[in-house]
Amino acid sequence: MATEDKNRATAAAILPLVGGAANVASIAHCMTRLRLGLHDRSLVDDEALKALPAVMGVVEDDTYQIVLGPGTVARVTPEFEHLIEEGRAAAPAASPAPAPTPTPGDAPSASAASAVSADELAAQGAAIKAQQKAKNATPFKLFLRKIANIFVPLIPALIGCGIIAGLNGLLVNLEWLPAVTPALAAMASGFMALIAVFVGYNTAKEFGGTPILGGAVAAIIVFPGVANIDAFGQTLSPGQGGVLGALGAAVLAVYVEKWCRRWVPEALDVLVTPTLTVLISGLVTIFGLMYVAGEVSSAIGTFADWLLSNGGAGAGFVLGGLFLPLVMLGLHQALIPIHTTLIEQQGYTVLLPILAMAGAGQVGAAVAVYFRLPRNESIRRTIKSALPAGLLGVGEPLIYGVSLPLGRPFITACVGGAFGGGFVGLFNQLGDTVGSTAIGPSGWALFPLLDGNHGLGSTIAIYGGGLLVGYVAGFLATYFFGFGKELLAEFNVSQEPTPSTVAATGGTPPAPPATGPGHPDHRDDRDHRDPGSDPAKAPAGV
Repeated sequence: MATEDKNRATAAAILPLVGGAANVASIAHCMTRLRLGLHDRSLVDDEALKALPAVMGVVEDDTYQIVLGPGTVARVTPEFEHLIEEGRAAAPAASPAPAPTPTPGDAPSASAASAVSADELAAQGAAIKAQQKAKNATPFKLFLRKIANIFVPLIPALIGCGIIAGLNGLLVNLEWLPAVTPALAAMASGFMALIAVFVGYNTAKEFGGTPILGGAVAAIIVFPGVANIDAFGQTLSPGQGGVLGALGAAVLAVYVEKWCRRWVPEALDVLVTPTLTVLISGLVTIFGLMYVAGEVSSAIGTFADWLLSNGGAGAGFVLGGLFLPLVMLGLHQALIPIHTTLIEQQGYTVLLPILAMAGAGQVGAAVAVYFRLPRNESIRRTIKSALPAGLLGVGEPLIYGVSLPLGRPFITACVGGAFGGGFVGLFNQLGDTVGSTAIGPSGWALFPLLDGNHGLGSTIAIYGGGLLVGYVAGFLATYFFGFGKELLAEFNVSQEPTPSTVAATGGTPPAPPATGPGHPDHRDDRDHRDPGSDPAKAPAGV
């Protein structure tokens, strides 16, 4: 009950800060973020949201995203939905009240008056995010986001089934509980056997069609009876084409359905449109898409194996080094179909453990920033609050709150990820395959999902070694090359409030220490800048 109360309290604290129930047009969540469609963006109080203890940050994208972290977001979202329903039922015609506007001469609050350079970093990170969002509004990148939105809702099931598959494999190898392992195998494999149906459903929903029709057409791919069909001299196999075939079939179904809506009379629509949608899309899927998608899926698996077998260290270095920029652009989720295809074919994806090394480089870089700025308590608080999430693979708080606004530490974080990826890739090249049975987690959270071809112990050791290499390389690269003299001079300063700041808040200035930062001889008035919000709440996301 205490946990439920906490989650409801978090939801209740968020609701008025986003303009109230009447300002919320849509609600969804992914692994870490509460995603809101808003009627009026100007009614949102960003700084107050960032100051909430449960909020790790906010990101404005195609939706307004409030980062709550893994697990928490799945519990807060239902409470938030209940509050929205209650608010609309109580005042269905009420419009959200605008946020109060401060009048000239108002004294800033105590929290707003605390001059902290971490706020400037957060503001710079938000500005960079906005610039990237504008650059990403191309048809191709918007299409990639649609593809990512299809697979993101499937991640919880992929994680749950992946962990069960790993547990089952461990019990089978140890020859424990032989009566239970068949049941675990069924639990782990059932979802993957029908994942095409879920992909078809979500695809039709994302592209503006009837979801159940998309699922019905995609179900053809996994239907055992397709083995009796001879398509152009080739017998089809159930599941041929996998998620890529399901995606293509559902997109086709959406376009057929929309075509039917334009030409079929309304009196016949309920009968004719679904029939033609399934019939036309189904025939094209059976006699075309399944074969083409099957070839593409096989090519993806073959290329991934060839890449890591022949250039594992180099490929891992490049992949690990480039993944943080993909996260920065928000395009990393476009890789989900590739991961899913590899899991379908091989039981695990060999790419995810390598890409996860980018997060290790980011963590190492953040620790180096912490030690290089010993006098800047605001940035150090930001790092301390974001490091636990970073260790679990949620890197956006550190990216947008620390490394990216600083500039050079973002590059050195990529260097750390490159060395970690090269380490894991090298062992893949030597024959020790390291893979993940599901997608979504990274960092330490990926350990329960690891699988490989030489036993669990070897796989864990290689992945753990890669994380260690990423941490160390990111730390060393940032510590020695991540700061110039100007950057250190600007940010390695005391964050003690000035007398003018204290007077604005009506407080009493603290007694300065006898020596060191805070002593009158050591004050640096450059540090007392525009007030902002809690620096620990940097923009974040996934």
